[in-house]
Amino acid sequence: MENFQLKMAKHVSQLLLSGTLLFGLVIYTASQRGAGERFKTMPNFIIVLADDIGWGDLDANQPEKQTNNTPNLNQMAQQGLRLTDFHSPASTCSPSRAAILTGRYGLRNGVTHNFGVNSVAGLPLSEVTLPQLLQQAGYYTAIIGKWHLGHNGPYRPNNRGFDYYLGIPYSNDMGCTDTPGYDLPPCFPCVSSEPQVIRQRRSVHGGCYSKVGLPLVENGSIVEQPLDLWALTEKYKSAALRIIRSARARAQPYLLFVASAHMHVPLAPSVANSSADRVYAASLQELDSLVGALKVAADEADKGNTLIWFTGDNGPWEQKCQFAGSVGPFTGTWQIKKGGGSAKQTTWEGGHRVPTVVYWPGKIPANTTSSALLSGMDIFPTVLSLAGVAPPSDRRYDATDATNVLLHGDHSGHEFLFHPNSGAAGKFGDLQTVRAGKHKAFYITGGAEACSGGTGEEQLHDPPLIFDLEHEEAEETPLQFDTPDYRAVAQKVARKREELLWDIATDTSVSTADYSQDELAAPCCDRRQAVCRCHTVF
Repeated sequence: MENFQLKMAKHVSQLLLSGTLLFGLVIYTASQRGAGERFKTMPNFIIVLADDIGWGDLDANQPEKQTNNTPNLNQMAQQGLRLTDFHSPASTCSPSRAAILTGRYGLRNGVTHNFGVNSVAGLPLSEVTLPQLLQQAGYYTAIIGKWHLGHNGPYRPNNRGFDYYLGIPYSNDMGCTDTPGYDLPPCFPCVSSEPQVIRQRRSVHGGCYSKVGLPLVENGSIVEQPLDLWALTEKYKSAALRIIRSARARAQPYLLFVASAHMHVPLAPSVANSSADRVYAASLQELDSLVGALKVAADEADKGNTLIWFTGDNGPWEQKCQFAGSVGPFTGTWQIKKGGGSAKQTTWEGGHRVPTVVYWPGKIPANTTSSALLSGMDIFPTVLSLAGVAPPSDRRYDATDATNVLLHGDHSGHEFLFHPNSGAAGKFGDLQTVRAGKHKAFYITGGAEACSGGTGEEQLHDPPLIFDLEHEEAEETPLQFDTPDYRAVAQKVARKREELLWDIATDTSVSTADYSQDELAAPCCDRRQAVCRCHTVF
């Protein structure tokens, strides 16, 4: 009897354990199924950020030119939405990218000018990024291409919200390569012997880097240094397509940020026999082909649940002449007459108005156009809104949610949009150019170096210069100071600018970037080798 009771007690115990395990398994399965169902309703996001691209480089923006360099982007515009008054948050690389990922002006997020090869830090760690928030919500996050927001320790992409990273830690001209691309002036290749001799030869060419080879980084490791510029696009494409397909296989929503090297010099199109005068067009076609491949893969994997947003980080680098893009009608003629360039590093329209197309079949009406005044930093709140993710409430933002513009045909964007000084004139990051509806006010002007070599003189304007972009896209003739129209706009702009500057001055969430430099901070695969040459091949 005692043995029987012991046996029964044992069986009951096993039954209870089995029941507990079964109940746990049911709960886990249900939670997994619930997560899977939730993931199915969460959209995927592909953000393609071109570098130094001109508003006029998109065929759809200038159909009368009949250049046919961007057939895939043209198709995406026909099947989606083309934003004609969309602006990069800054006219240089690091500030623009920081604003896109945080939804905040550089005066708030701390990034007011570019980080360098020897930069110790990057985007302040106090800043919360778009991929961090999506990652916390269950998204797989990846960045392919240029980062330029810090390449050491906690500043690397993998520590700022990205699960995967493959790319160059900064611009593709910030390191030597064995087979240089097209640039002006041209740069010499890296060499592994007698580097000091080559450095002396190259020192006559400003802007050419010789001490460190251009690195290709995968997650935290340098996999190739110097990298092969001519094979870079294919590597980026392969990695991007793999991410799209693997995320689909896992049934996990994803954010894929493709920060292409196009159209930044040196240009290295893979198209054979590109003559010097066709290099830019060949590079533009290669970028377009990359976008086309991403679109096809996204449609095949999850059509109707993937938004693709194509835009640029800033306008063309006019100093590069035939290797620079087209600003279209936004020539900044007033500044050109003063002897300076109108694009890249400037607040003239060509320096920050960029081609932008958004595609989401079944959600965004096809073949539509919007003139809503929007900025690259609006990607931050818009993507979060569409993903159902709330941004942190402990900080102030400058971006606006463009969901209604994308999905419902709304044409309202920013009432006011500020363009920060980016290097051509004034203090980095200062907000001395203001867009208000169809008007644009300049408190400071000064041109970056033009193709001709001229540089416009820095000038302060008090009262500001004001242009009517609706009647004069070229920004050639400002409004007369003594007109009622001028006075009304000037008062409105001055009041809004003062309000914003005060808001930033009293913002306890403002960050400060560390721009200190150290040669040991440069990415280097093997310091024993000239130009840090790495024998590992990706």
